[in-house]
Amino acid sequence: MTTGTPGAANAQRIREFKMPDVGEGLTEAEILKWYVQPGDTVTDGQVVCEVETAKAAVELPIPYDGVVHALHFDEGTTVDVGTVIISVDTDPGAGPVAGQREEAAAPAAPDASAEEEAEPQGRQAVLVGYGAAPASTKRRARKAQPVTAGLQAELNGRAASAPAGTPVAVPEAPAVPSAPAAAAPSGGRPLAKPPVRKLAKDLGIDLATVVPTGADGVITRDDVYAAATPAAAPPAAAPAVAEVSAPAAAVPAGTFDAAARERRVPVKGVRKATAQAMVASAFTAPHVTEFITVDVTRTMKLVQELKQDPDMAGLRVNPLLLVAKAFLVAVKRHPEVNAAWDEANQEIVYKDYVNLGIAAATPRGLIVPNIKDAGAKTLPQLAAELGELVATAREGKTSPAAMSGGTVTITNVGVFGVDTGTPILNPGESAILAFGAVKLQPWVHKGEVKPRHVTTLALSFDHRLIDGELGSKLLADIAAILERPKRLITWG
Repeated sequence: MTTGTPGAANAQRIREFKMPDVGEGLTEAEILKWYVQPGDTVTDGQVVCEVETAKAAVELPIPYDGVVHALHFDEGTTVDVGTVIISVDTDPGAGPVAGQREEAAAPAAPDASAEEEAEPQGRQAVLVGYGAAPASTKRRARKAQPVTAGLQAELNGRAASAPAGTPVAVPEAPAVPSAPAAAAPSGGRPLAKPPVRKLAKDLGIDLATVVPTGADGVITRDDVYAAATPAAAPPAAAPAVAEVSAPAAAVPAGTFDAAARERRVPVKGVRKATAQAMVASAFTAPHVTEFITVDVTRTMKLVQELKQDPDMAGLRVNPLLLVAKAFLVAVKRHPEVNAAWDEANQEIVYKDYVNLGIAAATPRGLIVPNIKDAGAKTLPQLAAELGELVATAREGKTSPAAMSGGTVTITNVGVFGVDTGTPILNPGESAILAFGAVKLQPWVHKGEVKPRHVTTLALSFDHRLIDGELGSKLLADIAAILERPKRLITWG
């Protein structure tokens, strides 16, 4: 009887899911979190992991039904687009995967012929983080673990220097885990929650070396800190060893050790993309920034009235909403502002739509999603989209598409109590408005000094597209609308 080869059978059953290009030609993404583990049942469309690109965090759905066969990369690994990250057994009821039992019993170092036979058959690894990854895959190198290595070096040094037959003192067992297997049940992946994994990664601690104290063998934050603390012990023992061979220079009391009080975080994801974009913008577009201080007392009263308006029920009404509307009306009055510089074709592209960006601070860094065709929306529509945009950004769910195609932007620095600033243009845009804090200040109103709500606006613009006169008129119109918000009707 003729049967198919194990490799062919596996190819039919085991479906591989590759890291997709989740937006605008991005070349890599970091795996933030796995929602499934080997052996879990998955269905077509189920979200299996969250990845972070240079623009945002994105959840990835699996396009297959079946059982997770293998996860090919750990959380925190940066993977190239097109690389297999997870494989699924689409026919789990057919029994063990062909060749799987033989792999489990194979020696640690198989012969070359076995490897050559398995490779073209699409052999799949069964352990998390193991398997033949393409050469293009980028993995961040883990920091060397000083705890185990330092202690081993100390023990080796004592054994080498001691006379024959002299017993060597061995530290007590709690100082260092006897074997990584104690931290990972059944030789599998150490159990720890995502925040604990991130802490371990930041401290350069391998979770496989950490002894868990949590329920069911789960590693806690205290366990990670405990594993990191002994790392300082070996350097402390160094002077004692040096004194045996040669006197060591005494370290002055109170010496400031800067390196011990610094921490290094890799530049990646949103932070990396923001840095590159800001440098490119600052040194490509000639920036001009103008300022104006304005009495917004009437605008603040209108905000309170709108909060009571039935047409605005359930919507988020705040001063930023009216600033956004004023900006849109002012751009409508000066459409030449709404343009982009095409360096390749040496053209100015004038746009008959306004995609209004709102700068949002998130745990992963600054992002600027935009409201598409904001100039055509009513005030309730603008309020609804603004609220949804902010909520999505705070959850870290903003899509790359939501951050592309912006034309002008608002950055609300006033929420931090800041009066104003000199904002940098979002790349490809013509202007950005900084909205400062609204404060009660003494102000001349109708010939008398009275306490009024006052704010300062700052407008940065690309001087290749907008000259001083046009930029000044745009900023003056925004201020005029906020001073007398009824102009939203007469000018809009």
